[in-house]
Amino acid sequence: MKQNKTGQPMDEAVIQTDHLARRFGHFIAVRDVTMSIPRGAIFGLLGPNGSGKSTLIRMLCGVLRPSGGSGRVLGVDVSADPEAIKRRIGYMSQKFSLYSDLTVRENLEFYARIYGLDRQRRAQRQEAVATWTGISQYMDRPAAQLSGGWKQRLALACSLVHEPEVLFLDEPTAGIDPVARRDLWDLLFDLSHRGVTMMVSTHYMDEAERCTHIGYIYMSRMIALGRPDQLKADPAITPEGTRRWEFVCTQPAAALARARALPVIRDATMFGDRLHLLADKAVSPEELVAQLAATDPAAAARQIPPTLEDVFVLLSRKQSSNLQETEKAA
Repeated sequence: MKQNKTGQPMDEAVIQTDHLARRFGHFIAVRDVTMSIPRGAIFGLLGPNGSGKSTLIRMLCGVLRPSGGSGRVLGVDVSADPEAIKRRIGYMSQKFSLYSDLTVRENLEFYARIYGLDRQRRAQRQEAVATWTGISQYMDRPAAQLSGGWKQRLALACSLVHEPEVLFLDEPTAGIDPVARRDLWDLLFDLSHRGVTMMVSTHYMDEAERCTHIGYIYMSRMIALGRPDQLKADPAITPEGTRRWEFVCTQPAAALARARALPVIRDATMFGDRLHLLADKAVSPEELVAQLAATDPAAAARQIPPTLEDVFVLLSRKQSSNLQETEKAA
C-alpha cells in the first residue's frame, strides 16, 4: 500500500459523502453529493457563486447539519459528532478573519490556546508553523500591517497550529498577487506530501489544474468528479467525430459570432484573446480560417486537447439544458 512521508496509507478515504444534501426551507443548496477523497489529496472544489461550495464545506466541518444523506471526515459522522471533527481539522476562510490589532505572535498564541495546547506544546507549534510559513520575521508586527500574501500565510499558520489532519480552504488566494499565490501553493503541496488532506475552493482554472482531484458543483449538484486528466479524457467532452481547436485572429469577437452560426462548429467560447472551438472532425484548419477570418493574415487554428474550463463550460451548459427540459416536462 502506498504511504506518505509519515507512513500513513495514501489510499485511505479521509472524506466521504453519500447522497449528502442540505435544504434551507424549500431551497436546496446542496443536492445528492457522493464522493470519496483519499488521504493527502488536494481536492479542488469549483463552481459559480451560489452553487453550494461553502454550504458543502460547512457541513463537512461540522458547522452545518445535513438535511439528508451522510458525511464522514476522518471516520467521524458529521451529523453524529461534529465537535470531534472540529478538533481534528483546520479551516482558512477567503476573507482575512484573524485579529488585525494583535501581532502575528499573539494571533498564533490565541489560536493555540483555543485548540487546547499546553504551554510547552503551544511554544513548539508556534515556532514550527511560523518557520514553515516563513512568517517568523514578522512575529511582533500587527496583523493589520501585513500585506495580503503575508496575511494569508498567517491565516494558514493559525489553521495549522494544532496539526490538523484535514484542512479546508475557502478561496485562499483570492485577492493576492500572482507571486504570493504561487508561494502559498508551494506550501499546500508540501502539506499534501506530509499526508494532510485538503479541500480548496477556487475560481482559478490554473489552480484547479494543480489539484490531485476535482469536484465541480453547479446549481447545487456535483456534475464532475475525478482527477483532472480523467475529466478531460471523458469522451463526452470531445465527442466522437469532433476535434478541439484554438483559433487566433485580430478580431476574435467577430470570429466568435461567425463560429456560432456555422453548423459544423458544435461549440465556440472566448478564452482571453482567442477562441476555443469544438468542430466536426472533417473541418480542416484552412477551412476554419476561411470561414471565420478569411482576410486576416494573422488568423490561424491549431488542434488542442480540452482544458478543465472546456470541461466545466460544456457540463454547465448540458446541466442547464437538462433542467430546462425537466421543467418543461413537468
